[in-house]
Amino acid sequence: QIQLAESGGGLVQPGGSLRLSCVASGRTSSTVSMGWFRRAPGKERVFVTAINWNGGVTYYTDSVKGRFTISRDNAKNTVYLQMNMLKPEDTAVYYCAQAPLPFYSRPYYERDSTYNYWGQGTQVTVSS
Repeated sequence: QIQLAESGGGLVQPGGSLRLSCVASGRTSSTVSMGWFRRAPGKERVFVTAINWNGGVTYYTDSVKGRFTISRDNAKNTVYLQMNMLKPEDTAVYYCAQAPLPFYSRPYYERDSTYNYWGQGTQVTVSS
């Protein structure tokens, strides 16, 4: 069993920055893909970004491209989401997720069903 724990959420002003962390524990492996999804109030959970096993390949949804950066530190079993130039529409619960294979094509990274472990979520609120 794998447990994922997000942290780093909070309240920030528009234009501000925040870094989320996701730590994996349990019977974890470094040869897995990781992703971030988010769910805004009253909305479905949607794909934000994903990263392959060694960090060499990343994908982003268009709305965050150029503002968000996903990275990972396998020695720490941690994946990060650096969020810059935050907008009110970024307000959501952010979820870390793990997929079993080291690499997928983009369409698979965008599907919730690709991931077999999920964190509890961390709230990000962007408001003045």
